[in-house]
Amino acid sequence: MEPTRLPKWALIISGIFALLELAVSISLWVSPAAMLDTVDYQAKGVDFLIEIWASRQFALGFVFGFATIRKSAPMLTIAYIFFAVMMIGDLLIGIRQNEMSMIIASLVMCA
Repeated sequence: MEPTRLPKWALIISGIFALLELAVSISLWVSPAAMLDTVDYQAKGVDFLIEIWASRQFALGFVFGFATIRKSAPMLTIAYIFFAVMMIGDLLIGIRQNEMSMIIASLVMCA
């Protein structure tokens, strides 16, 4: 049985997602204020939540990158399912917080 061949465009998009997720993770670790300008960094536990978010983004970027390098359709399918669920969650948060930029970004990423 021959493994499924992935189209080149799918690998390119997956690679871009990997780089974006890794960039977000690094940005959150290095300069969270650049990503989160409305957050009170003096509040207890905020740094912990930012570290959790950065770790989540890093994990997703790593999985996307690894699956893309391996050209693994099953691994990419799982990564895209996780990504879709995450974007739907971000959309709901954006709606709840009335944050139009988050709503638009989530809708674009879901598309």
